[in-house]
This record gives sequence, C-alpha cells and structure tokens, in this order.
Amino acid sequence: MTLPKTVVVREVGPREGMQIEKGPIPTAEKIRLVNLLSECNFPEIEVTSFVSPKWVPQMADAEQVATGFTRKPGTEYTCVYLNKQGLERALAVGTLDVKAAVIVSASEEFSHKNMGRSTEQVLADIPNSLAVARDANVPVAYLSVAAAFGCNYAGDVDLGAVIDRFTRALAVAADAGVHIPTLLLADTMGWANPEQIRRTVGEVRERWPEHDIRMHLHDTRGMGIANAYAAMQMGAREFDASVGGLGGCPFGGNHGAAGNIATEEFVHMCHEMGIDTGVDLDRLIDVALQSESIVGHSLPGKIMRGRALHTYR
Repeated sequence: MTLPKTVVVREVGPREGMQIEKGPIPTAEKIRLVNLLSECNFPEIEVTSFVSPKWVPQMADAEQVATGFTRKPGTEYTCVYLNKQGLERALAVGTLDVKAAVIVSASEEFSHKNMGRSTEQVLADIPNSLAVARDANVPVAYLSVAAAFGCNYAGDVDLGAVIDRFTRALAVAADAGVHIPTLLLADTMGWANPEQIRRTVGEVRERWPEHDIRMHLHDTRGMGIANAYAAMQMGAREFDASVGGLGGCPFGGNHGAAGNIATEEFVHMCHEMGIDTGVDLDRLIDVALQSESIVGHSLPGKIMRGRALHTYR
C-alpha cells in the first residue's frame, strides 16, 4: 500500500454546497465563490447543476451562475445534469466544459429517492443517455455508483451490489461502443469506514485495473479524511472535495450533517505527507473563511481556524 506522489482534487463546493443550503444565496455570491476558487489552481471546479428547480430550488439560477463567473486558464468548469433537458441547458450557456456521467445506485431505495427510478430502469436508460451525449459530442467522463458504502434508507450496502452495478453499467456502455475511463465510488450518506474503503477500492481496482478510481466522500460521521487516506493507500488518485465542508445530498436523509470532506483539510493532509495537489492551500483557506459569509453560517472545516502547519514552521 504505497501512497501516490500526486492526487487530483476536484472542487465541488459551488454545486454540492449550494444544493443543500436553505438560503437563498444571492446569485452574485455564488459567482463570487467560483471566482475565488478559481485563484486556488484547481484542475476542475464544479460550478452548478442543471436540474429541475421544482426538486432543487437552490439551482434555479444555474444559467446566471454559469454565465457570470470568469474562467481561468488551466481550470475546467464542469456541471451536473440528469437528463437531455439538463444537458441542453448546460450546452446552451457556452461557458462550461460539459461532460457526461453514468450514475447508478448500489441501494435500490436510494435510487428511488434520488432519481425517481429503479435500478433496472436506470440501467435500461443508459444506452439512451450515452446516445444523447454522443450526439452532442460530449465525452463520458465517469461511471458513478452512489450509496456505495451504506444508505440511510436501506442500511448496510453489500460490496456485491457495488460490483454488480459497475459490471452491468460497464457492459451496457461497452455494447454501445463507449469506454468510460473513471469509476467513481460515492459515500453519499457518510457510512464508510477506512477498512470498508480498503476492501471496496481494492476489489474495484483488482477487477478493473485499467480504470482510474475517483472518490466522493461525505464527512457525515467524521470519517471522511480517514477514508480518503485509506483510498489513497489503495491507489485512488482522484478526489472530490468541498471548500469548508459545504454540501450534502438533499435526498440523503441526513439532518444537519456535514457535507463532503473539506477541501482545505484534504489538501493540507496531502501536503503534510508530501503528496502534491497543485492547489494553493493558503488561498484556499482564505476562501473557506469567506465561504462562511457567503452562506451566512459557520462551516465544519477546521483548518480555516487552526491554519496550516507550515505557517508555524
């Protein structure tokens, strides 16, 4: 179990964070957050989500946010969408690096809660989703299995269910002539522990060694950073994180719990262990502090108050 020399950190706070805020957060403040994060040297920032305002009213201003920020060379600005209509909206703004994703759930109950469809319905619709992406000339970036480590509605999730979802979705994509380069494991509701992470990532890497592994870890029960470390030990090199610990799934059934692992804490841990992220940690800590004023309440991140150790050396 050798730690990587570099990792890729994808900042998802502007999307993941805003979707669960009671708000309302002014559009100008959402744009300001994206612009502040752009100065931190992230390879990718997830800007917004093109979903129905009926279900996620916090995303009603997706077009305004997507056209209001200032792009910085070297950073990709991505988004989330769930259907053809969302893709068309994302492409229409003309400012984003639009990519496609295939998303399935290891929990049948969460599939209904989050996507309004059964697992079988989601799998059956994959060819149509891939065709829509192909017709729009949009690359398929990753295959995600949500609730891969546990579910607030279904309880423990068996590793076999995770492997089943990856196996079947990859087969459908292959039949459509599509190679999906990255497999994403999402601890959507914060159930994972480090040993479970090691088992799961290890099994996925053994079965699909040609694919990159990406982690989306929630810190709901305080184990997010430990889980990220365990994933790195098993060879994962791509991680989603959210400035200040913003975010959470609005359909996850958590109440007042933390969102994703705080980006600045993950970056700090990596730098302390000699793992390069390319992220400007000092600027990021300042952005985390400003994020609290943007959302109007304190955030769970600790490094923003404790500060990075290199400032004491």
